[in-house]
Amino acid sequence: MNQLDWDKNAVQAVIEGLKDIPGALLPILHGIQDRLGYIPPDSVPLIASALNLSRAEVHGVITFYHYFRETPPGKHTIHICRAESCQSMNSRGLEAHAKAKLGIDYHETTADGDFSLEPVYCLGNCACSPAMTIDGEVYGRVSPERFDEILNEVRAEA
Repeated sequence: MNQLDWDKNAVQAVIEGLKDIPGALLPILHGIQDRLGYIPPDSVPLIASALNLSRAEVHGVITFYHYFRETPPGKHTIHICRAESCQSMNSRGLEAHAKAKLGIDYHETTADGDFSLEPVYCLGNCACSPAMTIDGEVYGRVSPERFDEILNEVRAEA
């Protein structure tokens, strides 16, 4: 599936289900991302029309929040914590290792489509910094060596 092959019916269903609630834009964006894993850029006109907003307003909200993606994610999404506690425990080193190991930067997906890498600004796991998640599962005290082990475990489960 490429970025042009998105489920328009799923997007329409989310819009129809939420467009009448106050402040509907964020719930709609979350709903679409929850359903598809990202917000297709071609869905912006549909959202804007349903909410009587400009395309620029919808695009501005999507690009303001780091959480929202405009491209399909990989099979697994890795979030590395960049909050103060993790920074004090060398999350920058973990981040550099992860980027080098995967060959991608933040907001990118590996060429094989297996992993997407995203920053996050606190996982609430400060006592076990540095922390990261893979597909929502939290890992603490992650060293570069532990990162490699976790990655191998995830690959082995696939």
